[in-house]
Amino acid sequence: MAYDLSQLSILVADDDSFILSLTRSLLNGFGISNVRTVTDSNIVLDELQTSTVDVLMVDWDMEPMNGIELTRHIRMHPDSPNRYLPVIIMTGHTEMSIVLKARDAGVTEFLAKPMTVRSMYQRIVSVIERPRPFVRSSDYFGPDRRRIDDPNYKGPERRGDPDDSIEI
Repeated sequence: MAYDLSQLSILVADDDSFILSLTRSLLNGFGISNVRTVTDSNIVLDELQTSTVDVLMVDWDMEPMNGIELTRHIRMHPDSPNRYLPVIIMTGHTEMSIVLKARDAGVTEFLAKPMTVRSMYQRIVSVIERPRPFVRSSDYFGPDRRRIDDPNYKGPERRGDPDDSIEI
């Protein structure tokens, strides 16, 4: 199913100008005209404070905060303007340990570099079509890390209610 993505606002953060240009071109090809690009993770935080962003696409290797640190900040910092913001991390590091670090930081989707048109489109559609519920624990806030829901599970690692209060 093709989506009308023209109303989306996407912020892309990568310190590589070629990747920024390529990503903007692909997103424009999907009909997304509201694409902002930045090369510094501090600028991401400024943009999130002053602009409406529907999806953040961020590179793993950024300065001064990398994509994982930035995602944790967005999810856990009390002054975060949108803790529920879909975050798609982009990286050429696809080892399972890296994927798990991204998941455990609260990343919504993982996009491996080199990116393809199809893989980028699939990640964007995924955050629209299959939004995951957010969960909260003592050390995590973000999209449910489990993709399968067992409503009968009552064990010690039961998913928390994102509306439960937590001190951050």
